[in-house]
Amino acid sequence: MSGVLLVMNLVIAIAIMIALILIPKLNPAICLVIASLYMGVACGLGFVTSINTIGAGFGNMMAGIGLPIGFGVILGQLMSDTGAAKVIAKTIVHAVPNKFVLYAIAGAGFILAIPVFFDVTFIILIPIGIAVAKEVNKPLAYVVGALTIGDGIAQTLVPPTPNPLAAADLLSFNLGSMVIMGLIIGSIATVISVFVYTKIHNTGFFKPEKDTNQIMELNQEMLETEAAGKTPSFFASMLPILIPVVCILLGTGASAIYGDNTPVAAQFLGNKIIAIMLGTLCAYLIGYKYLGRNKVELSANEALKQAGVVLLITGAGGSFGAVISATDIGNALVNTLSINSGSVIKVLFLAYFIGCIFRIAQGSGTVAGITAMTIMATIAPSIAIHPVYIALAALAGGISVGHVNDSGFWVVSNLSGFNVKGGLKTYTLAQIIMSISIMVLTLIFALVLPGAVG
Repeated sequence: MSGVLLVMNLVIAIAIMIALILIPKLNPAICLVIASLYMGVACGLGFVTSINTIGAGFGNMMAGIGLPIGFGVILGQLMSDTGAAKVIAKTIVHAVPNKFVLYAIAGAGFILAIPVFFDVTFIILIPIGIAVAKEVNKPLAYVVGALTIGDGIAQTLVPPTPNPLAAADLLSFNLGSMVIMGLIIGSIATVISVFVYTKIHNTGFFKPEKDTNQIMELNQEMLETEAAGKTPSFFASMLPILIPVVCILLGTGASAIYGDNTPVAAQFLGNKIIAIMLGTLCAYLIGYKYLGRNKVELSANEALKQAGVVLLITGAGGSFGAVISATDIGNALVNTLSINSGSVIKVLFLAYFIGCIFRIAQGSGTVAGITAMTIMATIAPSIAIHPVYIALAALAGGISVGHVNDSGFWVVSNLSGFNVKGGLKTYTLAQIIMSISIMVLTLIFALVLPGAVG
């Protein structure tokens, strides 16, 4: 089959996927499988081979990241339920002068969103943010934007959240590189984004009288809802986050130093399954002390309800990737789009654009990021930069414009007491700024340091 026809079939498959998500509102996992089946059959794989490839792709993706995602979700839920997340947030926010408090709030969101889902992190932090806004006499819109930025960037770039965890498997690079580059670019992008967002709001961009609903009833109730009993110390609260990161970086560093002779202990501890499991076990120990055995079990079971949807979508993304790989569309895209080994900027913008299209059309950052990286995985081997940059560009596009078809938009707007217009001026604006910041930084790092770090 000609390269042009392969690319046309890919475009049709993407259109089918988006249409099924938007019109009958099917679960994205089902839409990914249907699009994969169309792609396989239309490109000549046949029905039997296509469905076998879909099953194999799902299995391979789950073999790589299924357990880490499940462990990571449990870790985050336990941190939330034990009060560890709130301890981290309060400590960071109150450790800085008032003039830097928005950066501290964003930093707290950034740290908590590494193991905890966006929605949960925001729910934990918004009562603290409301109190801080009153304390420093800042409109709530400032705090909401800062929270959205820190929370959203870490959720998008730093494992063990699903998309950055999947990036290493989809694009075949060391997970340590994703951790290092996610932390570096994510931290810088957070500071830049908060600065730009604040400058825009300093102009009077947000109009409380027009952009808010009834705020104080819900927020006052949230402010009064505090975890009963004792909570862990700041150091103990940080351990479940630090242990996986340190273990993964230990494995990456040892591999860089020793190569094929990397000590077995470093390989074992640096394995993503072991690293995240150790962090989760640490969260369990904290949970036993501050919640008790029965509540810990309930907390873990609640976490697995959330994990199921994420695992299904991520696995279906693996199915789509397997079909795309089987059709050899990578060479077709390279030839059709005139991409060569030096087309770094073109490739990064293509990854960003694909992520943007999916994000704007169907709302889910998970689906947008996974799909963009899956498509770009076919091109990555022919480009003279580290594939982590392709992942970063795809993920940046995947969070570009969160609006009314994004569940996060409604979580942020409703908990903040904003109407739709207020949500667009805070959540959506913050996501656009942080998406552009990540993309610009990715371009700079890719051109200056094409080999990446790790």
